[in-house]
Formats: sequence, structure tokens, C-alpha cells
Amino acid sequence: MSLSDKISNKAEDLGGKAKEAAGNLTGDDSLRAEGKADQVESGLKNAVENVKDAVEDTVDKVKNAFKK
Repeated sequence: MSLSDKISNKAEDLGGKAKEAAGNLTGDDSLRAEGKADQVESGLKNAVENVKDAVEDTVDKVKNAFKK
């Protein structure tokens, strides 16, 4: 995962937490739900990026094994 992806995902997560907190303070269920959804989306993006990184690492290991 690139640094810019990590920063973007973290910003989305923090924005979601802020929306959720604001929704809790104001009693706005829609804002609270939007904040939770932003956090879930950020978590899914992180999970996908982690899987991509793991696959790339595995591919690199296999390539290196055949070079020997």
C-alpha cells in the first residue's frame, strides 16, 4: 500500500469518526450512519490493499525461488 493510500484511508476513517461523533452529539442518525459507513469503507479499502500487498509479496517470493 502506498503512503498516499494509507494517508487517504486514515483521513477517511478519521472523517467518519468525526461525523459519527457529531451525529451522536446532535442526535442526527443520518450523520451518525454516514460516519459509520465512511469508517467501514476505509476498513474495506485497507483490507483490499493488505491482500494486494500479500499477493505481490508471494509473487515476488515465487519469482525469486525460480531464479535460484
